[in-house]
Formats: sequence, structure tokens, C-alpha cells
Amino acid sequence: MATAQNISAQNISARTLPVPTVGTRTSPALLFALASSATFALSGPFAKSLFEAGWSPGAAVAARIGGAAVVLLVPVIITLVRQWPTVKRSLGRIAMYGVVPIALCQLFYFNAVAHLSVGVALLLEYLSPVLLVGWAWLTTRHRPRALTILGAVFAMTGLVLVLDLAGSQRISVTGILWGLAAAVCSAVFFLMSARSNDNVPPILMAGGGMFTGAALILVLGLAGIMPLQFSTASPVFAGRHVHWLVPILGLVLVTTVFAYVAGIVATRGLGSKVGSFLALFEVLFAVVWAWLLLGELPRLVQLLGGVLIVGGVVMVRVDELRAPALPEAERYHDVGPMPGAP
Repeated sequence: MATAQNISAQNISARTLPVPTVGTRTSPALLFALASSATFALSGPFAKSLFEAGWSPGAAVAARIGGAAVVLLVPVIITLVRQWPTVKRSLGRIAMYGVVPIALCQLFYFNAVAHLSVGVALLLEYLSPVLLVGWAWLTTRHRPRALTILGAVFAMTGLVLVLDLAGSQRISVTGILWGLAAAVCSAVFFLMSARSNDNVPPILMAGGGMFTGAALILVLGLAGIMPLQFSTASPVFAGRHVHWLVPILGLVLVTTVFAYVAGIVATRGLGSKVGSFLALFEVLFAVVWAWLLLGELPRLVQLLGGVLIVGGVVMVRVDELRAPALPEAERYHDVGPMPGAP
């Protein structure tokens, strides 16, 4: 689910950032943006290697966000001590962020990965901007503009092709439902971002959310509601047996901590709008990583569906950028895609 670029965008005032110029757009910030998308996309392959070694999705999520919470513990404590008067009113929102976009979104995405290929699971989650278009239409009674509707049609057509319903391989209905549930959680994050107007530091939003999410997963596991099955068996990653700590450290340090920090640096250098477009590269990276590391290569019709989904999201995003400013209550879908799906 990683969400670094969006977190930082919502917490950094535009007045405190330099306006990106051609020079800054070609600066190292662009490389950080691509590195962030590439490392977020590795979460699926790392997690899938654990599933095949006997781990449950819940256990993988607990290890990922619990480990990240430990890494971010000291910065979070320092931020709380220094800015307590400012952030104490936002603790509820931080907790909600930990429950939905972090814990549940990652849990649903990892469950989807357990039943589907990594690329298909991530494409399902990336339907969240399209879901928000429908939500905005229902709640505001304002019909979306033509380009937004066309983008939604492209994305839904792409979904049908990605699922490859007429193909020889049977698609997992359970996996589809998990993927769509992850998309709903991603959409909830966007709604939270559009309605918020406080200045919670990004490191506190991420670290506090990690602690809340890890606590939720632990409670569900101890209550027997969600299986937490760990294993010390050697998983197969990139075609060879590795120590079980390799994918765990990859999930924590590479796909969470590094990807988050790289996302912050990228957004500060490029701006949130450019960053949201570059986040779409995560889908491409996820397909490439799944092919190289897991041997999962989508069928041609699924690749075409992926192009339509990404193209549809781009249309929706372009239409938003061209639109006149709307009242906050009507800007439910005026957000970019969430990088790092989990």
C-alpha cells in the first residue's frame, strides 16, 4: 500500500515549497520518485515468497508494518515531544490512517497476491481513483466531465481484460474481491486527504499509522479472527532458496522505510501533481519485478488491460488538473494514485 508521496503532499504546505521548474523536474528528485515506485512495487514479490513458504498474509503484514514501526520509533517520539500541542488534535486521524490505508489496505492487497498474480492484484487496487469518480457523482450530484467518464470507461474495460474471463486459466473470485477491497481502502485514504486541513508531520503520520496498524493486526490475530501463521522455512526468492529474514528485511527496510523516505524527497522536489503521475510507474515496476523474480508474466490480453487501466487513471487525473477549483466538499476525487500499495 505505501503512501509516502501522498502523505507528504497533504502535510507540506505549498507556500513552503519552491515552485518546481524545468531544472528541478530533471533533478535527482525524479530519480527518487522512480526509486520510490520501484521499491514499493517489490512488496508483492517479497510477500509472495513468504506465502509460498507457509506465511499467512496477516503475518506478512504484521512483520512489515511492525518492523517499520520499530525503525520509525525514535523519530516518532521526537516529533511527538516537539510538536505535541500541534498534533494532539490529529491523533484520531493518525489512528484511522493506520487502520484503513496501512493495515487493512496492505492486508487485503497481500490476500489478493496470495490468489492472483502480483500485477493483477496491484491493478485492481489502482482502480481506486475510478471508484472515487463514482463516489463523487453520487454524493455531489455533479456529473463528471467527459474526459473523466471516458477514463472510467477505459479503466473498467481494462479491468475486464486484466481478469481475462475468457482465458483458459481460472481466475480467483476470492482474489478479485480482496483486490477490490484494497481499492476501497485506497479510496478511503484519498477521501481523508481531501478533507484534511491540518499539518501532521509526514514522519508522524507514517510512524504513528504503522504502530496503530500493527496493533490492530496483533489484536485480530490474538483474538483468532485473522490467522497469523509464521514460518522459518527457507522461501524461494528470485529462483533460489534464501533465509526467511531476507524477504522480511526487504519488506521492512526496502519497500517501506526506504520507499517512504524516497517518496518524501521526490514530492518535495517535484510537487504532488507530478509525483502522482510518476506513482503510476509502480504498476509497470510490479509487472517487471513479478516477471523477473517470480516468473509471473501476464498474458497479452492482461497487459492490454493494464495499459487501459493506467490510461484511464491518467485521463481522470488530467481532467482534474484542467478543472477549475472546487469547494472542498466536492473534491473527493481530486487526488492522485496512491503509490506503494502496500
